Amino acid sequence: MPRIARDHIVSLAKLVVDYALQPIVEINTGYVYGYEALMRGFDRLGLASPVALLDHAAEADVLVALEQMLHARAIAKFASVPDAAGKKLFINVDGRTLRSGHLILGAAAKVLESKRIPASTLCFELSERYDNDAEPTFGAVVGALRTMGGRLAIDDFGLGFSELKLLCDYGIDYIKIDSHFIRGMAQSQRKRLLVTTMSNLAHVLGIRVIAEGVETEAEYIACREAGCDLVQGYFVARPTCEISEILSTYPHVVTARAKHRRDRKTDELLIRNQMAALPTVPIDAELPSVFELFRQSPQEHFFPAVDDAGEPRGLIHERDLKQYIYMPFGRDLLNNRAYQRRVSSFVTACPIVDIATDAEHILEVFANARGSDGVIVTENLKYIGVLSTAALLSVINDKKIQQAQDQNPLTELPGNLSITDFVAVNALDADAPRHFCYFDFDDFKPFNDRYGFPHGDRAISLFATLVRRSLGGPGVMVGHVGGDDFFAGLRDHDSAALRGTLAELLDEFRREARKLYGPEDQRLGFITGRDRDGRSRRFDLLRCSVAVLELAPGTMTSDLDKIHAVMAQAKSQAKHESTGMAWRRFSA
Repeated sequence: MPRIARDHIVSLAKLVVDYALQPIVEINTGYVYGYEALMRGFDRLGLASPVALLDHAAEADVLVALEQMLHARAIAKFASVPDAAGKKLFINVDGRTLRSGHLILGAAAKVLESKRIPASTLCFELSERYDNDAEPTFGAVVGALRTMGGRLAIDDFGLGFSELKLLCDYGIDYIKIDSHFIRGMAQSQRKRLLVTTMSNLAHVLGIRVIAEGVETEAEYIACREAGCDLVQGYFVARPTCEISEILSTYPHVVTARAKHRRDRKTDELLIRNQMAALPTVPIDAELPSVFELFRQSPQEHFFPAVDDAGEPRGLIHERDLKQYIYMPFGRDLLNNRAYQRRVSSFVTACPIVDIATDAEHILEVFANARGSDGVIVTENLKYIGVLSTAALLSVINDKKIQQAQDQNPLTELPGNLSITDFVAVNALDADAPRHFCYFDFDDFKPFNDRYGFPHGDRAISLFATLVRRSLGGPGVMVGHVGGDDFFAGLRDHDSAALRGTLAELLDEFRREARKLYGPEDQRLGFITGRDRDGRSRRFDLLRCSVAVLELAPGTMTSDLDKIHAVMAQAKSQAKHESTGMAWRRFSA
């Protein structure tokens, strides 16, 4: 860029720069949570990227003025969105301007006020391009942002060199996991492990997780299973400068979730029954109202603090206020505006989980947050209650009781709840081949009618013993669906070897089940009985058929309805096969 242009870079940028808004949506609902403002028009100045524009401004010593102008333009664009109320605006801030952070925040606050937008709407994104923490004024800037009610996010999380230090030392509200970890995540166990670990760490610290660069439905599903709270990327919507193109909800996200749902209703009901819906403290409340809340509820030692959208910000403890309550002139000091101690000054981080999170994961999050008084529970990112230590242990205990009740008393094999959970988890873990085997006795009812229920139970127990012996081992789950239906789930097993094992299992059961018949029926090789329509006819001696659903490496789904539909077809086919076996390869 010529020198003369550099001298007028702010004026030139005013003429050409516009902002596109890209929706950031709630991962479970597709509802727009906020927008990231992305710079457009820099190319009209002959520049390759927004960073190039900022670099030229820094060289011309006008970076602060440019940043103020850019933020004002982004806020103005956001203000033109019809349903902007309650949404968040994510704006990038250049780390080189932090030494003048009070000027940046002051200018942004004035624009927000002029547009009648609450300061809590604003979230500054810190790029890891610069070592933000190295700036001596960084802590003061973060404190000033907190005081005005704004929020802080770490952009491109996972690529920087000081981001863990920022998580440790400052009140970060969001991490935006870089698209490097999201791209191809559905096919990479390593990436899924890293994203899950990042999400778990963030939730322990009470931080929300945004997945950036989500481009496919498979990546969206993988992010949801990894625990991300929000998603952003081309799968949801591309950035747009046209306000008319922006929606309040993106239905295809809702459709994808419904298609790939994983039923966690059991855990959700247990959590709802145990959590306490404690009253909340608005983050901008006056401290005297907090004192009054504790006075009215002497049995409570803390209350959740929430923002104007109902999102939790942490906990406020009575112990942190006691020194001011009981010290001479303590309350007068807190009520003095010049002292600048507000509710936000007393809020401490607390683990946050969604109501749809399974109980074991909540326990893991809580265990890693040592010293925490409990876990804040949200639904669609809004506060709904708190799980105390005792309540969380009750949830786990109640779930174990339900699992024990799910176990079949005859075979002592896990039942439908455990089977469904195994299928749901392994159908999404696409790094190895998986086989789901459904076993069903052929002509069991006539046998049961002729010989009675005790003989029927002997046949069921016989198969349970044989299937345990044939298939039991690492990476295998054997379950009893009910009656004469069984299940076996195998992970990382060779298809050809499994075919042989299943054939031997079916043959052995047929030989052993023959011994359950009387000598004459064994000699004839059939029995006479009535079918389901009451008609008399011949029935072959007992055998078992099996339908096998194979998921190849790289194939993933959480569409359990589709799995069940394919299995139903395969089970019907298996009964008509001479081998008693039908094999299907699942296609997502």
